[in-house]
Amino acid sequence: MSRVVVLTGASEGIGAEMARQLAAGGDKLVLAARNLEALTAVVRACEAKGAEALAVRTDVSVEADCRALIVAAVARFGGVDVLINNAGVSAHALFEEVSELRWCEDLMRVNLWGAVWCTHAALPYLRASQGRIVAVSSLAGLVGVPGRTAYSASKFAMTGFFEALRAELRPHGVCVTTAFPGVVATQIRYNGFNARGERAGVSGLKEEGAMTAETCARLILTGMERRQREVVMTAKGRIGRYLKLLAPGLVEKMALAALKDDVQPRS
Repeated sequence: MSRVVVLTGASEGIGAEMARQLAAGGDKLVLAARNLEALTAVVRACEAKGAEALAVRTDVSVEADCRALIVAAVARFGGVDVLINNAGVSAHALFEEVSELRWCEDLMRVNLWGAVWCTHAALPYLRASQGRIVAVSSLAGLVGVPGRTAYSASKFAMTGFFEALRAELRPHGVCVTTAFPGVVATQIRYNGFNARGERAGVSGLKEEGAMTAETCARLILTGMERRQREVVMTAKGRIGRYLKLLAPGLVEKMALAALKDDVQPRS
């Protein structure tokens, strides 16, 4: 039986790839993003695979948009079985170089509040279907990454929210899976904020060996299907989360080593 899947951040990168992979399985898709033109192209690709798909222009930093997204999904397909909170924005800036904090608040509205608002709106339908919630966090939501203070804060908050929600929803048969991608070969870091709150245009992380979006999407969806609590995608991530309890100084050195030389903190 096909499911109704609501997926945010679906116009490019990991989100678009998840949409295409879900379409191959015959799910009914409600795809959300700000860029309606790019989103419509993803819908067409999903329809070409035989899936029913609906594009809903959504800015997840606006609560009304998040609630309207769920209303549109229910109006078209009658309910929600899966909610994948994938929309997010990146940022790379040493905190001492940030002169205006407003963009940090904007970042939090997308990465945390967008997921909270979508989840709150969808919750009655997910409880009725004993469905699944997926939260796409980041390794920066497990280990604080220098130069990514605001981003790590938003992802740690997301991780904590869905960890608590998982326990609350367990008696109701709703599964919550949190995914922790590392460096994935997408444009998210290039399109994120710099210290001035402008589009970064470059990545502050070393990109060698970055995971493909196809692999990342497959790992997230496999974890969702298996009702896993967490999906930590790299060996370095799995080791790092435990190592920080035993040797936090070493983990900080590892995090610094992931930064490009020209964005290292100055001594």
